Amino acid sequence: MENIKYFKIRVATLGPNRPITFDLYIQLRGKHVLYLRAGEQIKAEKIAHLDRADVFYVPEDQRQAYKSFIFQRLNDEDTDTQTKAAVLRESSLTLAEEIFEQPDVNRALNESKELIGQFIDFMEQEPEGMAFLVGLSSHDFYTYNHSLDVSIYSLGLGAVVGYSGEELGELGRGALFHDIGKRNVDVEIICKKGPLDDVEWAQMQKHPQFGLKILTDYNCSEAMRACCFEHHESFLGNGYPQQLSGPEIHPMARIVAITDTYDALTTKRSYNQPMSPTDALEFMKTKLAGKYDPDLLDAMYSVLFKMKAS
Repeated sequence: MENIKYFKIRVATLGPNRPITFDLYIQLRGKHVLYLRAGEQIKAEKIAHLDRADVFYVPEDQRQAYKSFIFQRLNDEDTDTQTKAAVLRESSLTLAEEIFEQPDVNRALNESKELIGQFIDFMEQEPEGMAFLVGLSSHDFYTYNHSLDVSIYSLGLGAVVGYSGEELGELGRGALFHDIGKRNVDVEIICKKGPLDDVEWAQMQKHPQFGLKILTDYNCSEAMRACCFEHHESFLGNGYPQQLSGPEIHPMARIVAITDTYDALTTKRSYNQPMSPTDALEFMKTKLAGKYDPDLLDAMYSVLFKMKAS
């Protein structure tokens, strides 16, 4: 039985013909087998035959070496912005997965500061980088994929409407944890391959309350709690759980309401096909008219324009 702990990394973070600074393992029949040693590199032709979502494993005691490797890739002047955006998102996906599987909520909240901080630093260093980030959605619906994408979209929309610094960080973390209450919803409901029945839907609708309790227990900010508790409220007053309307809804929760719906509409589920970004926003503006802050919805078009321009 293995005593060494490993963490997952995704293939797309490595890059071809670039020496790694950590040992790389694959999993074979339940065991971790050494694939490459630190100092070796993966050939371009080998990476070409791997799926970008494929994973390798790195020993836990070499996590800092991996972080330094990613930092160097993100600060390499010879690497273009689009590649940097892809590396940042791919490396963040595995961290987001760890955060959502972390039983220690306090540790998860602390780790989220580094995760969101990386995106904000990237936005500041690479002004055109957000356009690439918002276009990199995997279109797969897993809680951590969805939550990371909602956080990225929220950072983009938040920056457009004037958030910066610590406020932007709070928005990003609030968006990342907007669905944390789903920890207390039956996993069979979360993973159901199809629409929920009335009983299942009633339980699912409790996830904002569950999330509020979790974030309150861990003394999170009002903004983070509002993103969690109010992201299913509607400007029309017919949302849940409080039937708040218009200005009663926290400004950051209004952002997460838009980005949460946008990601859901553009993501492939077992019972629907994803909409294009443009179709999703048109649907929100027409078929869901009045549900969202109209000024923020207009600003979301600016985020989309930047994405298309990239």
